[in-house]
Amino acid sequence: MTKARVTVIDIAKAAGVSKSTVSLVLQGSSLVNEGTRSKVNAVMRELGYVYNRGAANLRQAGAKSRIVGVVVNDLTNSFFAELAVGVDMVVQSAGFVQFLSNTGESIDRQREVVASMREHGISGLIVSPARATDAADFKPLVAAGIPVVVVVRNLPGAKVSSIVSDNRAGMVSAVRHLAGLGHKRIAFLGGFPDTAVFDDRLAGYRSGVEAAGLDFHEELVISSAPSRAGGVEAIGKAIALGRRPTAAVCFNDAVAFGVCDGLRARRLEPGADFAVVGFDDVIEAQAAVPALTTVSVDPQGIGRRGAQMLLKQINAGKAEAEAVTTAVRLVVRESCGAGKTASARAGKSVKSKQDAE
Repeated sequence: MTKARVTVIDIAKAAGVSKSTVSLVLQGSSLVNEGTRSKVNAVMRELGYVYNRGAANLRQAGAKSRIVGVVVNDLTNSFFAELAVGVDMVVQSAGFVQFLSNTGESIDRQREVVASMREHGISGLIVSPARATDAADFKPLVAAGIPVVVVVRNLPGAKVSSIVSDNRAGMVSAVRHLAGLGHKRIAFLGGFPDTAVFDDRLAGYRSGVEAAGLDFHEELVISSAPSRAGGVEAIGKAIALGRRPTAAVCFNDAVAFGVCDGLRARRLEPGADFAVVGFDDVIEAQAAVPALTTVSVDPQGIGRRGAQMLLKQINAGKAEAEAVTTAVRLVVRESCGAGKTASARAGKSVKSKQDAE
């Protein structure tokens, strides 16, 4: 399955120079003049040569690389830190080490780090793709027989394995819960609208609204960066609407935390004055004040499952693509106002009874 690698000898023949000259170019030696260096680099690009920094040592030891690359789009989001911990649990016990890198949603940075990881001879790659990633970006890895597992964000047409959560079902359950608490205007806050995850979660939101017998209002869908700052921005726009919503399902927990910050800045209390539901169930969700109601996707579990898929392909010596969608569940805590709503209803019922007497 793995195609023959382009070697230093191939480069030397094509460039019309000696093998030692090519080696000097690879080492960045000043002994090579610029004209020769440019010629050798052009041939390497043309032949698709990838410099494997550890190849010589690996050949001498007769061993295989024990490195797994992990590339995520936003390491400032604790979700991805938890996912990386899950990956490490599995790869470490199997005798592998992970190289972790953050792209910050930059496609150029993603290409750079993936190329660098290939130079270091990774055995496989786990990646949460940056925005605007194209399926073609992973063709070189597939062609080289390097197993790839895409997590969180699906990438149709990439011919690589994937593991994603059931985003639609999660949003449907969140909207159903809020509608059951009596909310009529429920907003969808946060997320970049040019990602597959956003599309799936928005579709779940729309389905949940329709299933609850509510009207869908375009102005209640407010996109923003999927971050805490994005949540502050989104709730500001929601509160400024002529007919403001009374509740919101958020693209992720980071957005939900920002929404809670934005509400407090306007002297509104999450859970009491405005219902908030997140998505992910990161570690901070339970410790937040109020504790965050959220859709649990188990980020560590996704990391473990993704690592297991990757190691299976590495050990098998072939990268057969498989797609996995993991189940989710709604975890009801305080930020949705469920307990407060129930208490308020009970109080109202008691007061009505006393008035009748």
